[in-house]
Amino acid sequence: MSDRPDATSARAAADSVAEDFRELPLAPAPPGPADGPIGWTGYDEARARATRRTGEHESVVCGTARIGGREAVLVSFEFGFLGGSLGERTGDLLAAAHATARARRLPLVSLLATGGSRMQEGMRALTQLQRLTAESARTRAAGLPQIAVARDPTTGGGWAVLGAGADVVLAVAGAQIGFAGSRVRPPGADPAAYTAEAQYAAGHVDAVAAPGGLPALLARYVALLAPPHPLAPAEPPGAGPVEGGLPEGGWEAVCRARAAGRPRADAYLDAYFETREPVSGDRCGGVDPGMLCGFGRRAGRTIAYAAQSGTRTTPAGYRTAARLVRLAGRLGVPVLTLIDTPGAAAGAEDERAGTGPAVADVFAAVATSPVPVTGLLIGEGGSGGALALAPPGNTWAVPDSYFAVIAPEGAAAILKRAPGEAAATADQLRLRPQDLSALGVTRGTVGTSGPVVSAVRQDGGHE
Repeated sequence: MSDRPDATSARAAADSVAEDFRELPLAPAPPGPADGPIGWTGYDEARARATRRTGEHESVVCGTARIGGREAVLVSFEFGFLGGSLGERTGDLLAAAHATARARRLPLVSLLATGGSRMQEGMRALTQLQRLTAESARTRAAGLPQIAVARDPTTGGGWAVLGAGADVVLAVAGAQIGFAGSRVRPPGADPAAYTAEAQYAAGHVDAVAAPGGLPALLARYVALLAPPHPLAPAEPPGAGPVEGGLPEGGWEAVCRARAAGRPRADAYLDAYFETREPVSGDRCGGVDPGMLCGFGRRAGRTIAYAAQSGTRTTPAGYRTAARLVRLAGRLGVPVLTLIDTPGAAAGAEDERAGTGPAVADVFAAVATSPVPVTGLLIGEGGSGGALALAPPGNTWAVPDSYFAVIAPEGAAAILKRAPGEAAATADQLRLRPQDLSALGVTRGTVGTSGPVVSAVRQDGGHE
């Protein structure tokens, strides 16, 4: 037995997460030239040995199965067959899996264990990455989710195209994951960087499955993302009643929004969803723990969420939110945003990481979303860094909140007023929840436990 954390065959891996696996009926591969397309000496015998050792005729098995009770197309890689490498026949099988998913409107789940493209087939093998990228794009355009599970190891083009290119990426704890395999990494490269945990910390993996936890984790994601996704009225998030009514003055609104004891995003999400799973990371090397994104289940249907947690949102946070909104749009899942930030992070490192472009990306994702996006202001609404998550015409506010073009302290400084005049400036900014409604910035003010706001309205969020 191997000491790899996921030393299982393709079929054993499939059986561990799914039931009733039925292999796709595929025509036998047509006869080709001896030793493959580039005449690699000994290739035919290497394939024959791999078949005798594993019982498989290729590095992947494809079929339909039930995952957590939901039907899906399941792809499972056999690492024992030439290192799970991708050749032309692998491409045929994976293309058929995508076609089946589209024809039957099913999610596509890939259990990866691959060293990359098959060198014995040369460039004919490498071009399968182009072919499978096109297949993935067609499946994405059809509004069907693609979930990848990175087993050990998942490297090379298989990671880049089949893993990192999926809508949601899960990983087995301890698995080797990276574009460079262990034998081709730069000298002295830190091996810890090529792990599931490192990829998660860098924002390239959405969740890491603890030992024995993959079947339940995968089932939850399949249940949340599998079509169809009917739109229907929803109750609002609730984190308990807010005492004291609406604020009388602007500075009171600011103080209430900044109060340490008021409900934060996690309280709203916990009260709103029966279950939820994260979408983590910006796929550019960053994670913002203050931006909570993912999909949740409420009253039998799926709703996506992007929620600020009261901290300054980093470029990674905005890019993650934009990724979430666009993914929800492709899958036909409505979106709820919770707005709560004193503003975008604007330190030197944040500027180098692209605060401006990242904020612009969220504005664009919300503005062009094909599904309803509903916003709820639950705390501070600090300038454009908060407005980016507020859908025009369909944003609401709770009593403990404010929205301002700039924080009162900043406005006073720009106007060359004494710091003590920040409170009076807050009144001038008309930033209270009731002011926002009167100005047409929000649709209205609601209590945190009241039934007034529907996070996703059947009419698409418009009256």
